Amino acid sequence: MSEEWPKITSRKIIKISQWMDVMAREVEFSKGDAPQTYYAVSQLDYLAILAVTPDGRIPIVHQYRPAVEAFTWELPAGLLEKGEDAAQGASRELLEETGYPAKNVRFLGSASACTGRLNNQVHTLFMETGEQVADFKPEPGLTVALKTPAELVAMIRAGEFVQQLHLGAIMLAELKGVLALPR
Repeated sequence: MSEEWPKITSRKIIKISQWMDVMAREVEFSKGDAPQTYYAVSQLDYLAILAVTPDGRIPIVHQYRPAVEAFTWELPAGLLEKGEDAAQGASRELLEETGYPAKNVRFLGSASACTGRLNNQVHTLFMETGEQVADFKPEPGLTVALKTPAELVAMIRAGEFVQQLHLGAIMLAELKGVLALPR
């Protein structure tokens, strides 16, 4: 056994639903210390998709989120299914949520969703789309809107677009040079 600390002395997984487990970890921070219990939510990895349509607009979605008991504006997003490639999953989610097919896909990076309580990753992808499919009907309760980069920035400044993981995706897109935001 390693003599390095901290040490995880035990793990217990508590199944909550098909989307989430809770993991309890006993952590010993130094030799002889009593272990402390830390909990984390275990979920599939997230996908965050920043897409640009042929006319240069960004599809965003409006939907009710029970966790915050409010409607939110967000980028198209979803969960990465087990064994699924991030580009495949993101293309699937983009089409399901917005009706826009992915043409060119660029992986922007992966990061921890929340190092304090979540053990999953968020994979951010940038996509250039084709034209929206002709027979597209959004999922019940979901509204799709197209925003210019300036309109999206105005929404962020007004506090109308607040999903932190998606703000990070927008920042990554700008840092990687695939999106220019007006100041």
